[in-house]
Amino acid sequence: MKTLSFLFNIYINSSIHVAFAVCSLVGITCLEYDINIAINLLGFVFFGTIVGYNFVKYASVIIKRGNEFYFSLKIIQLLSVIAMLYFSFQLSWTVLAFFGSFAMLTFLYAIPLLKNKNLRNFTGIKITIVAFVWAGVTVLIPIVNEGVLLDTVIYLTFFQRFLLVFVLTLPFEIRDLQYDDSTLETLPQRVGVKKTKIIGIVILVLVVLMELFDDSIKLNYLVSLWIIMIVILIFLLNSKKKQSKYFSSFWVESIPMLWFVIFLFLKTYLDIS
Repeated sequence: MKTLSFLFNIYINSSIHVAFAVCSLVGITCLEYDINIAINLLGFVFFGTIVGYNFVKYASVIIKRGNEFYFSLKIIQLLSVIAMLYFSFQLSWTVLAFFGSFAMLTFLYAIPLLKNKNLRNFTGIKITIVAFVWAGVTVLIPIVNEGVLLDTVIYLTFFQRFLLVFVLTLPFEIRDLQYDDSTLETLPQRVGVKKTKIIGIVILVLVVLMELFDDSIKLNYLVSLWIIMIVILIFLLNSKKKQSKYFSSFWVESIPMLWFVIFLFLKTYLDIS
């Protein structure tokens, strides 16, 4: 039992679960636009997510620690870097350039450059950076990889995904109230938990309404979006400062995977497009 618990904690804390969530959102974009789910791109995004997230979370401590957990983390990080480099040679320079711009944001998010401050420490932009990077990697990169020109509809999807990830991040922001420095001025710090949830609800409504501006709207995508909005709403309303250990880090981060499964099922078996 202790071994299973240790392995599960490694799975969560080494960002493997996050990587599956990001790849699920990439898959949703591919299904929505009827483009190939390229294995080389998924591999690059999967291992790149692990490398990026672990860099952000552990850059300042991983070198200093020597216990079993950090040894396992170092092995996972090393293998992920190697795998990411392997898949990078199978992608175009254009895709790598797009990914590099988001990787730079991730780097600046973690490493202090200006007056010993990183982007994470600038007032009020922590959640915005996360949402922007997720939206870029999961919407723009698979589109660019397929050679499709970016147009108004795709940028609309990008903005919709940005808002969706923004709301998905709110349970983490509420949880981190007890840990975040007050100078960060995160949304829950500025307006409180109750108003944060209200803002999240308004954004969810906006995400759904944005589909009205899509001339090529597909019913299977819309139904999957409605279902997942309800799921997100349930988790948002049940978010609180003192959460169970895996409420956000496992269950909330599982929502993109659930969305992908629902959308794939509707698209494959019910054909309600």
